Amino acid sequence: MDKAKKILEIVQEKGLDGMYISKESNVNYVTGYPDECGYAIIGPNGKYLLTDSRFTELAEKSCPDYKIVNWHLTSRSLPKAIANTCIEAGIKKLGFEECFTTFDKYTQINSLLSESGIELVPTQNVIETLRYVKSDEEIENLRISCQIADKALEELVPYIKPGVTERELCARLEFSMKMHGAQDIGFETILISGAKTSLLHGKPSDKKVEEGDFVLVDFGAKYNGYISDMTRTFIVGEPNEKQKEVYELVRKSQEIGLENMKNGAHAKDPDAEIRKILGDYEEFYYSGMGHGVGLDLHEEPFLGINGSRIMETNCVITMEPGIYIPGWGGVRIEDTVLITENGMETLTHFPKELMILK
Repeated sequence: MDKAKKILEIVQEKGLDGMYISKESNVNYVTGYPDECGYAIIGPNGKYLLTDSRFTELAEKSCPDYKIVNWHLTSRSLPKAIANTCIEAGIKKLGFEECFTTFDKYTQINSLLSESGIELVPTQNVIETLRYVKSDEEIENLRISCQIADKALEELVPYIKPGVTERELCARLEFSMKMHGAQDIGFETILISGAKTSLLHGKPSDKKVEEGDFVLVDFGAKYNGYISDMTRTFIVGEPNEKQKEVYELVRKSQEIGLENMKNGAHAKDPDAEIRKILGDYEEFYYSGMGHGVGLDLHEEPFLGINGSRIMETNCVITMEPGIYIPGWGGVRIEDTVLITENGMETLTHFPKELMILK
């Protein structure tokens, strides 16, 4: 698919004749430019990648079909470079990503474009619509990212024991991902223990793992820009009855959630089915139990009570139900999942039966 051509078709249907793309992951998706500080403009007379002097060589190598504009050469003003590029590209009505443009930047760009008779028009989800269903190349990158995560967690498990700190475990996990080929960590690792596991996005600290603790590990690897997302919860020492009950309920919830992920299913469906088995624990259940993942950690479709989209073949989505009891602890189990023509395929494969570590 010629992405630039498709984008031009989409914006022309909206009465525009060009698009300014500023969100980093969208620029990467459209142009192939793999770094920061890149901006794309697509118009009827050409396509352009704007960056600064630090990245022009990289841009020329990674975006051979784009004209590279060094905005440092226009008084070090990105808005001036955008205005000049729009004139060259033959743009009279320019769409921009309103959710990713600051008011200050909008004001500067709009002022300069207005002087040249160019209208700046807000848009939403032009690029995200194309990113919703993943290509074969994207899926392969996500598979490798998930494989890296699986290997790293397998290597971490022997180190999860009483006396080790959350930060130490986190460092080992992230080092292992990079040693297995990760470009970077996919996002800030959540590795927490004990009562802290009720914090959905708790941060690793100098807390030491203790006998009887849950240890929750939510992490991912980044490979060629694509992010995996997986969570496993372990128990250190013998679990008590409530820990076993909560863990098994979450494991069963995830199983039900996965059964309801398929082409044509609504984003609300898994949540509705999971709620049927939660009983008294429903008040401790967080309904945001899945999201698309790719170049961004959180993409459409968002699963749960407020979901609005339909799952389609080659969407990649997480399934991550959890129960979080303040002051006691929590359990989450999460996999990265590929929607297929006949159902779904989990891309993360680390075991999900309760693992008792001693």
